[in-house]
Amino acid sequence: MMEMRDLAAMLRQLCPMFVALDATGHITEVGPTLQKLRPDQPMPGTRFLELFELTRPRAITTMAGLLAASGAKLHLQFRDMPQTGLKGLIVPMPDGSGAIVNLSFGISVLDAVRDYALTSADFSATDLTIELLYLVEAKSAAMEASRKLNLRLQGAKIAAEEQAFTDTLTGLKNRRAMDHILERLIETGAPFAMMHLDLDYFKSINDTLGHAAGDHVLQQAARIMVEETRDEDTVARVGGDEFVLLFHKLKDKKRLDRIAKRLIARLEEPIPFEGQTCRISASIGTSLSPAASLADAVALLHEADVALYAAKRAGRACHRFYAPGMAGEEGTAPASPVPGARGAPRPETGARLS
Repeated sequence: MMEMRDLAAMLRQLCPMFVALDATGHITEVGPTLQKLRPDQPMPGTRFLELFELTRPRAITTMAGLLAASGAKLHLQFRDMPQTGLKGLIVPMPDGSGAIVNLSFGISVLDAVRDYALTSADFSATDLTIELLYLVEAKSAAMEASRKLNLRLQGAKIAAEEQAFTDTLTGLKNRRAMDHILERLIETGAPFAMMHLDLDYFKSINDTLGHAAGDHVLQQAARIMVEETRDEDTVARVGGDEFVLLFHKLKDKKRLDRIAKRLIARLEEPIPFEGQTCRISASIGTSLSPAASLADAVALLHEADVALYAAKRAGRACHRFYAPGMAGEEGTAPASPVPGARGAPRPETGARLS
């Protein structure tokens, strides 16, 4: 007569989610896949009905009740978490020494994969449900590949959009980005101020020390502007040495004038570059947004531009707010004197290039 040990060895391959019970209802043998659902809780020696709760048929609390349900489908679940639902069939041993409960394949494919990471290797090779597992595994692999591809595409899209709105030299917003932000500010109706900043004497840096020095100066000037503005403000490079600063919800003239003077003071500090000293300054013109219904991007840019050239005519290195009377004085800003030209200072190494 076949011993339980030999029978259990066969069942581990044929139905790896089986449970062998003795006459008292205690587990004597357990299939490897079923034990995998509770890897830290050895099942042999545990009373079956203390580990599982029958949900259908109900009110079974004894081994005799279990044996009476022979041939009927059992619906049960773990008593602890996660309370995974299972389906099974109980068959009494011929000699009355216990019973075999077969739970293969009595677990939801979703639960098997999601909660326990079971694969086709955890079940008998002839189990029809293996095909479902193959499909689930293939679907999971396809979804993961799709997710990774979507993440890469999303990252590439964000990078492309960021590049389209970023000045590559300084890392600031570019003119295109500034236009979008300005339009959005006008649409929201929130108050704001616009500063048009132009670097004084910058052309002399390029002409005297070269474009590498000019690029370095632009990068340092951009850093200063970012440091002197808030996170919610916008700093954009809109031309070679021209910048626009948008101050969100700020129209206080005294505060804006203090910001402009700090910018000018910091931009006038010497900027070292490869043993040379670069010196620039800044002229700034500011326009304030009118009532929301009257705000116009073109008009605001024109007003800031007029105020900027008023600052240039006033001798550079200064700040002016737009006023209606400036419109009649609009003109071309005076050209920067070329070092060494007649009437202009001839700088030595480290001297101001002006």
